[in-house]
Order: sequence, then C-alpha cells, then structure tokens
Amino acid sequence: MSSALSKITGVPTNIITGFLGAGKTTAILNLLAHKPEDERWAVLVNEFGEIGVDGSLVEGQSGEATGVFIREVPGGCMCCTAGLPMQIALAQLLRRAKPQRLLIEPTGLGHPLEVLQTLSAEHNREVLTIQKTLTVVDARNIADERYSTHATFEQQLAIADLVIANKQDLYSDSDKANLQAYVEERCRPGVDIVYTEYGQVPLTALDGPTAITANEPAHQHARKEAPLLAEDLPFPECGYVTAMNQGEGFESIGWRFNPEIVFDRQRLFAFLSGLQVERLKAVFITADGIFGYNMTRDALTESVLGECAESRIEIITDAIQPQWIDKLTDCLDQAA
Repeated sequence: MSSALSKITGVPTNIITGFLGAGKTTAILNLLAHKPEDERWAVLVNEFGEIGVDGSLVEGQSGEATGVFIREVPGGCMCCTAGLPMQIALAQLLRRAKPQRLLIEPTGLGHPLEVLQTLSAEHNREVLTIQKTLTVVDARNIADERYSTHATFEQQLAIADLVIANKQDLYSDSDKANLQAYVEERCRPGVDIVYTEYGQVPLTALDGPTAITANEPAHQHARKEAPLLAEDLPFPECGYVTAMNQGEGFESIGWRFNPEIVFDRQRLFAFLSGLQVERLKAVFITADGIFGYNMTRDALTESVLGECAESRIEIITDAIQPQWIDKLTDCLDQAA
C-alpha cells in the first residue's frame, strides 16, 4: 500500500464468496441495507466477464450518499496477473472511501484462496484486518457433480469460516442432508451453516477473525501485458461494445451500450426471460426508467434502480449464441 494510505489502518475485511447464482450480490445488498448509518463501507467486486455489472446494480440501490463505495475488477479472477489489477483497485477504493468495513466479492468462477492470500500479504497487513470469510451456497447444487466436483466450488467451501445456505425455501430435506455431509467433508471442523433466504445475512456474521492461514498461492498465472478491457473502450459507430471471456468450463459474453440508447422495457423483459443460461446480470436504461435484471436457474428478477451511467449486460453460459445481440437491438425503444 502506498504512503497515501498510511493513515488507514485495521479496516475489518470480509470475503463473501460463492458459486454462480448462489446469491452473493443479494447477500451484500442486504448487508449494506443494514449497515450502521454513520459508517462508511467499501465493496470491491470482481466479475468473470469484462463488462462490469455488479457495481452498477449495487450503486443503483446503495450509493455514496448512503456511505457505500463501490469498485469493480472485471475480466476474470482478480488475483491473477500477480494481483496487480486487484491491488490498484483496492488502493483507489480505500483512498476514496476511508471505510469502517471492506467487503470483497470474488467472481463465482474465481479463486477465493488466492484473493485471501493477496489481502493477507505483508503490504496489506497494517491496512486490513482479515475477518470471517462467508461462503454463500445453494444446497441444491450439491447433488450436481458439475458443481460439487468443480475445483472452485470446492475451494470456496474449504476456506469458509461460515457457510450461508441461501434459498432455503427451495430446499428439500435431502438437499440439507447433502449440504451437511459436504460441509463436514470439505470444510474445517466446526464450520457452522446458517440457513437463510433472499440473502438475509445478519451483520453479526461478519464479526470475528478468519481461521484460514494464507500460505503461498495454490496456482500461478503467467505474467502478461493486460489488454485494454471493454470497460475502457470507446463506443464504436454501432453504439455498443462487445466482450467475451472463457474459463473454468464456462463462457461469457457481455455488452456496453451508449448511454443515449434507450430500450423498450416490455420487449427487453420478454427476451431476457426466454434465455436458458447459467447466469445473467444486467442494468438497462428503458423508456420506463432504469432497471436491474438478475437471472439464476430459478427466475429472472427485475428491480428499480436509482441511476446508472449506461446499459450493460453480462451472460455466463455453456455456449454463446451469436443471435443474442440482434435480439437485444430488436428491443430498442423506437420512439427514443
């Protein structure tokens, strides 16, 4: 950390991890809604795709006026390329926010252990106090080997100080039994499970030091010059920027749209709700206002947002369909 941060010390820091669609962002929004009014909190969000959407979703419901400061690290696991993107974003966020608490949301396809190791590095030790890691899970996924044997899913449970079993209203008795057995096998002894729904995590779940000791990184990435991210690209004549990514068995595609582009809300919802994908997050400027969209395997939800700079969408799937961008442009508001 730079000397500019020398007066920021001991910021309580929590990693909130979990696989795709478990409800990490919902849990963070719930925590932010219940934070002490006189406290400043910071959130560092990592996304698998290069089109950052989570930051806009969180800022649309909790902005700096409420004491919440957001910074995104898009483009895949934020601990990669020697952790430099994460270190820069973290330093900028702390300098701006001077927070009483920091929440870290790694991508659902990232490497939370390596994120923890980066946060625990010597140059961060005076600035950050690492507290509990919360792992958000959907217990129904334990029965699916695509999840339960995925290396990232296993690591998320292995570093958990507390397991948040979200969406409990959708569980069967066997789902709970499967989760209990999985936690006993993969987690450290004594790790508790908190059953909840709609990401309702009590603030007290954040308190207390992590029991995980961060050692040398478990995986290494080749150093290479980082390309210009879609986040930074100017808009071409067509009015949108496209970005793609792949890894950990999934593909992602996303788009940023020029702020002057306005969508038809009804046509947009019809298109999004018909998609069969692993994960979808979006913010759209429509003729009826600004809305956020969040799709998991259970449903597509729509929420009213107070603001956003531009329309953005990120889709994570098994196989990208090239016609999606044509379908999206068919949803433009013709009167705009």
